[in-house]
Amino acid sequence: MSKIQNKLNFIDLFSGAGGLSCGLELAGLRCLLGVDMDKHAIETFAQNHHSAKTFCGSVTELTKSKIKELTGNQVIHAVVGGPPCQGFSTVGLGDPKDKRNFLFKEFIRIVKLTGPNFIVIENVTGLLAKKNEKAITAIFKVFTEMGYNLDVKVLSSENYGVPERRRRTIILGSKTNREIIFPKMTTKISTVGDALKTLKGSDGKLYNHDIDSAQIKSALDLSRIACIPEGKGIRYEIDEKTYFKSKKLKLGVNWPLLREKRFRQTKFQRLDRKKPGPTIMTHRHNYFHPTENRYLTQREAAAIQSFPNDFRFSGTLSAQWRQIGNAVPPLLGKAIGESLIKMNEVKDSKINKQTKVKQSKIAEELVINVRRKAFVYKELTIS
Repeated sequence: MSKIQNKLNFIDLFSGAGGLSCGLELAGLRCLLGVDMDKHAIETFAQNHHSAKTFCGSVTELTKSKIKELTGNQVIHAVVGGPPCQGFSTVGLGDPKDKRNFLFKEFIRIVKLTGPNFIVIENVTGLLAKKNEKAITAIFKVFTEMGYNLDVKVLSSENYGVPERRRRTIILGSKTNREIIFPKMTTKISTVGDALKTLKGSDGKLYNHDIDSAQIKSALDLSRIACIPEGKGIRYEIDEKTYFKSKKLKLGVNWPLLREKRFRQTKFQRLDRKKPGPTIMTHRHNYFHPTENRYLTQREAAAIQSFPNDFRFSGTLSAQWRQIGNAVPPLLGKAIGESLIKMNEVKDSKINKQTKVKQSKIAEELVINVRRKAFVYKELTIS
């Protein structure tokens, strides 16, 4: 049997630019199809996943015959994806009634149509918040009834070779394994300095590295960032007093009136080359170069997200930042892909009644652990 035939095939729903797909392919899986409504993201996906087809539109439009047509009727071993997560987000307002949450049902529908051995659902940690306990319990229940054994963890990307601190809820499901295998944490921590050492692609060229757009236009802000040491920023009043000595540099903030007397996110945050970076968001204005008085470029942000330097982003500057900030770090995706390969190698049993009982217990324990907020402080393992 050929190498290609031995590979696990997958389709990526709500794919965005393809960070998760990139990682899974780095692990040795093969992407057949990427699906997203964002035309710039799909353009990016298409130019970086040459063996995959793309579908730009609503996942609700995907029928069984359309999927067969797009995948060449090949066997689909895994369905992966990150259904829109704004309704679950701990950063945003987090509305459990948000209509985007119901796109989980579309993910379920596609799994029913394709019958893969494995599923991967990626989401924000807010999915495990108390207000969403019914949603997570329902997810476990419906997939258990479909014959899947599920488990969930919150994985922190810096533990898997990514030079960035980003925590994501990962649900893995298998039809052929009694135990779900999650990736093991790496012993080596990558840093911003590691990411920025080289930004050139394999052809020696720089892509999406727009230095001009990374310049700070405001003279006042340029003066402010010049006062910030590497690895520091302004979050508390003491920071402002320490770094902004001149009155004209002050932010004009009434600190005692701020919630918790601090900014929710650090402002004028200069990255530290000796540490993993903060979570890369969807715009450049939160992050400043470790030593230069400017913002990060798209390429630098992508490198901190662990994208290969050959990975090229399409669309406007804002579209590129949105794609980078919304992506699953590829090296986290690679670790997940390696877990799928291990499970495929040791597949041992179809799910049975005893496993179904265990799954119900997992869902109950999950809710208990969520109430204790254990996932906020450490990786959550339900076993």
